[in-house]
Amino acid sequence: MRAFEHFPNLVAMFFARAAEKGDAPFLWAKIDKQWRSASWRETAEQVAALAQALRRIGLRRGDLVMLVSENRPEWCIADLAIMAAGCVTVPTYTTNTERDHQHILDDSGARAVIVSTHRLARTLLPAAQRTACEHVIAIEPLPGGQTSNLQHHDWGALIAAETPDVEAITAAANFGRGDLACLIYTSGTGGAPRGVMQHHGAILHNIEGCVDVIASDFGWEDEVFLSFLPASHAYEHSGGQMFPIGLGAQIYYAEGIEKLASNIEETRPTIMIVVPRLFEVLRQRILKQVEKQGKLAQYLMKRALEIGARDYAGTLPVWDRPMDFLLDRILRPKIGARFGGRIKAMVSGGAPLTPEVGIFFHSLGLTFLQGYGQTEAGPVISCNRPKAGIKLDTVGPPLKATEVRIAEDGEILVRGELVMKGYWRNPGLTERTVVGGWLHTGDVGHLDAKGRIVITDRKKDLIVLDKGDNVAPQRVEGMLTLQPEIAQAMVSGDRRPYLVGLIVPEAEWMAEWAAANGKPNGLDALRDDADFLRALNAAVDRVNAELSVVEKVRRFILADAPFTVENEQLTPSIKIRRHVLREVYGERLDALYRR
Repeated sequence: MRAFEHFPNLVAMFFARAAEKGDAPFLWAKIDKQWRSASWRETAEQVAALAQALRRIGLRRGDLVMLVSENRPEWCIADLAIMAAGCVTVPTYTTNTERDHQHILDDSGARAVIVSTHRLARTLLPAAQRTACEHVIAIEPLPGGQTSNLQHHDWGALIAAETPDVEAITAAANFGRGDLACLIYTSGTGGAPRGVMQHHGAILHNIEGCVDVIASDFGWEDEVFLSFLPASHAYEHSGGQMFPIGLGAQIYYAEGIEKLASNIEETRPTIMIVVPRLFEVLRQRILKQVEKQGKLAQYLMKRALEIGARDYAGTLPVWDRPMDFLLDRILRPKIGARFGGRIKAMVSGGAPLTPEVGIFFHSLGLTFLQGYGQTEAGPVISCNRPKAGIKLDTVGPPLKATEVRIAEDGEILVRGELVMKGYWRNPGLTERTVVGGWLHTGDVGHLDAKGRIVITDRKKDLIVLDKGDNVAPQRVEGMLTLQPEIAQAMVSGDRRPYLVGLIVPEAEWMAEWAAANGKPNGLDALRDDADFLRALNAAVDRVNAELSVVEKVRRFILADAPFTVENEQLTPSIKIRRHVLREVYGERLDALYRR
């Protein structure tokens, strides 16, 4: 297998792969209930045509262009064309409010926006009209008249008006690895989003490191990715788009999270970029389905989990091997088929993976590679590797050409080409975050004997109890949400004598409990029901039995509604926003200490 090339920029990498792959399929989307592909050659021509059009309407090298779109082939084409024109992409979330768009447009100074649909334009255009933005390019036609200060352009007409010159656009893309590629605004668990300046070299460093992981452990052939995480997030942008481009892989765009299961079976991906929450939900669903299938299915699952746990620990005895062989023929192929039947690895990132979830899927024959990173680092810093021994309470060794050291206070520091240029128009924060070339991640952890990173918590999220004990809330929350009764949880207790919790019951379990007990279903109906609260308390007690004294959750309240991106209690990458939850529930949580 050939060595991965050292490209000068992301555009050069894309056009090199397009020249090699030619008429092979590249970008797939479902249109009229059929998966349809655009070839590498067709995509390269569209990228070149759009880059030419961006220049024609007056955009210059270094200008910023905001991109507001759901995952679709045009997202990838727009991103590459913006860079090919010498401009800088500013990806934003489709869940952004008008206020969010206003902040990013004002802060970035973007001269143009590309928007996909009328629905997304409804929150974008009012904000754009109040800024220095000059151009709006609509992928799908927008109804309504022109706005005074914005020039409207139709995506299809812009591209059709150009005669694409791929060779000329390739030659003109003469910027270096140190030049700015994109400005990614971190969703943040607190405060206004901040623009992270990612240069071409940071993302290329990530791609080269990830190719090294895949090539050494699985081989690198005709890979297929299914894109479903927000492309505007650094994790999906680098891992779900640029990494597949580097591999010369095909990318399918999922129809949405609600159709993800069927899309996986249809597209049969070989590598999936995932977040832990998705697989926590899948684990619960699989266990419920097995429970309904009778005693034989339950027995096989029980044995699979027992054998898988021993295999993971490296202690699989000889007498387990016949059953392990049987599970390979009966149970594991059925689970594998749900994931298309040819998954090499699922790479989990964006949030901590509870080890039990990883071991569960390992027991069912699926390879989980937990990674770690931040937008400020391209974003991938490390990843587990099967040949080095996967240990799911670690996030693996650092990527190739990545230095990691642990500060005296336990903070994880990172150095290498992957480290950002800084925060946009915020030199003070940049100087506090990148010191002497070392990125201060804000994460606390250590390196194990094999050089794998172990993360214990966010430095700023550590709860310090009134007697000085430090508690990592993510560990406790992760264990709570493994219980079938609990969908989401947050624990609190800074400068208090013990932890208290905020719990969102699992909706399906709640409905089944209400039916079985002759009670009305719904949070409002069950909030003060003593029997219901006892059932939830039993789940908390099971978790407390496995925790140290200082980690135990002594009391809890129920949330008014699930934590969502829409109510701003989750970030788009599915992390809880503690400061928002404290604003909403702080008084009620504090009241738990007065009972």
